[in-house]
Amino acid sequence: RVSIFFRCYTMPKIGFLGCGQMGEALVKGMITTNFVSGPCDIYAFDPFPPQMDRLKEELKINCCTTNLEVVTNSEIIMLAVKPNVVGAVLKEIQPSLTSKHLIVSIAAGVTLQTLAEGADATQTGARIIRVMPNTPCMVGMSASAFALGANATTEDSSLIKTLLESVGVAFQLDEKLLDAVTGLSGSGPAYVYMFIEALSDGGVRAGLPRNVATALAAQTVKGAAEMVLTTGKHPGALKDAVTSPGGTTIEGVTALENGGLRAAAIDAVTQASRRSAELGKK
Repeated sequence: RVSIFFRCYTMPKIGFLGCGQMGEALVKGMITTNFVSGPCDIYAFDPFPPQMDRLKEELKINCCTTNLEVVTNSEIIMLAVKPNVVGAVLKEIQPSLTSKHLIVSIAAGVTLQTLAEGADATQTGARIIRVMPNTPCMVGMSASAFALGANATTEDSSLIKTLLESVGVAFQLDEKLLDAVTGLSGSGPAYVYMFIEALSDGGVRAGLPRNVATALAAQTVKGAAEMVLTTGKHPGALKDAVTSPGGTTIEGVTALENGGLRAAAIDAVTQASRRSAELGKK
C-alpha cells in the first residue's frame, strides 16, 4: 500500500515514451493500485495513433502528440519503447533533459551505459534506472528487478521500488543480473501461459470441457505459486507432499520428466537471457 503522505507530497508526474503492451500494463497497474492520485498524473506518447486514442478514451490519461511534450510535463520518464529505437528517442529528448528527470528504461537488453550516453547524463544531470518488469503488473502481480545507473540516488531507488511494488514485487540488483531476470520473469509469463494451455489440453483430452479445463489449470498454477510464496518451502518438497507412492501424481511427474519439462524450462530461461544480452550489444 502506498502511503497517502508519499503519494500526495512527493509523487512526481510520470511520463511514458511508448505505451504498447508493457507500458499500458504499467499505466493500468499504477491507476488500479492508486499509486498515482489519478490519470491526470500520467502523460504518454506512442507513435501509433489508435493506441493513443484508446488509452485516452479508456484510461483518461494525458495523451501527448510528441515525446518532447511528455518530457516537458513529467519528472519520471518511463522509456517503454522497443530496444532498437531507444537511441533515437534519447537523441530526440536529450536537449530537454535536466537533473529533475529520472529516466526509467524498461527496454530489454539496453544497458545503463547506453542509456547514460544517449541521455548525455554527465551534462544534463538526468538520473538513470534500468528496470525489467513483466506484464502481470496489469493485475498487480508483477515480478520486477531494477538497477541504478548514472546520477541515481537512494531516494530514486526507494521511489522506483515503491512504484514497482504498487504492481507486484521488486528487487534491486546489480545490472549484470538483469539479463537473467529478463529470461526468467520478463519472458516467464509466456512460458507459464504455454504450460497452462498444455494442462488445459490434457484436461480436454481426458474429457473435460475446455472452459472448465482452462479454469482448473490456471487456478492450479496460481494456487501452487501461492503455496511456494507463502510457505517458504522448496518447490521440490511441496511436490513430494502431493506425490504418493504408486499414485496418480508420480505417474504424471514421470511423464513430465520423460518429456524433458525441467530441461526445457531451464533452457528457455538460459536462451532468453542470452538473447537479452545480445540485444544489449547492438
